[in-house]
Amino acid sequence: MVIGPRMVVVVVIFMSFTVFLGIVSADPDMLQDVCVADLASKMKVNGFPCKAAFNETDFFYDGLAKPGLPNNTLGNLVRRGNVLKIPGLNTLGMSLDRSDFAPFGLSAPHTHPRATEMVFVLYGEIYAGFITTANVLVAKTIKAGEIFVFPRGLVHFQMNIQNTPAATIAAFNSQFPGASFIATTLFAAEPTVPNDVLAKAFQIDVKEVEMIKAKLAPKS
Repeated sequence: MVIGPRMVVVVVIFMSFTVFLGIVSADPDMLQDVCVADLASKMKVNGFPCKAAFNETDFFYDGLAKPGLPNNTLGNLVRRGNVLKIPGLNTLGMSLDRSDFAPFGLSAPHTHPRATEMVFVLYGEIYAGFITTANVLVAKTIKAGEIFVFPRGLVHFQMNIQNTPAATIAAFNSQFPGASFIATTLFAAEPTVPNDVLAKAFQIDVKEVEMIKAKLAPKS
């Protein structure tokens, strides 16, 4: 896909917003120039300990550059540009994800417990929405070059509404925002959530709970 001058301007503006998200970070403020994550350390801290030595590769990642091929039942592939992929993000309070959607693919309802998310559509049309704690749906169809925001901690989703591929880039004000998908969190937890709890919560019978659990069980 060729990106024209107008799209370049939009991307620059979007990246400026990601810098702003880092400034108003949800993560603790940094106290030094860099603290490149030592991902191999066994020390438990709020984040990651700093490596004694680092180089330019700790601040580089090309995993979001090319389209991915969603091959799951939801038709959505997410690649994360967080501190686990870019150790130099440690203490910087920001990260980026890329989502590729098959035709009519879905990013299932989920939350990010540690970050607000700003979504930028690379191409295609996405129906994006979140639900407030008062059970109000806030949703809109967004197109290439447009942005939608999901407030921190609220349940949200994205769906490709066309019979062609789509892709988005998402910025977060956390180096490691986390993601809790509602269905898999409840029906694929280990140890398992008791069937009677789920049956009563969703007003379905135990057989239906078992059927859903079987579909969402991790593939061995």
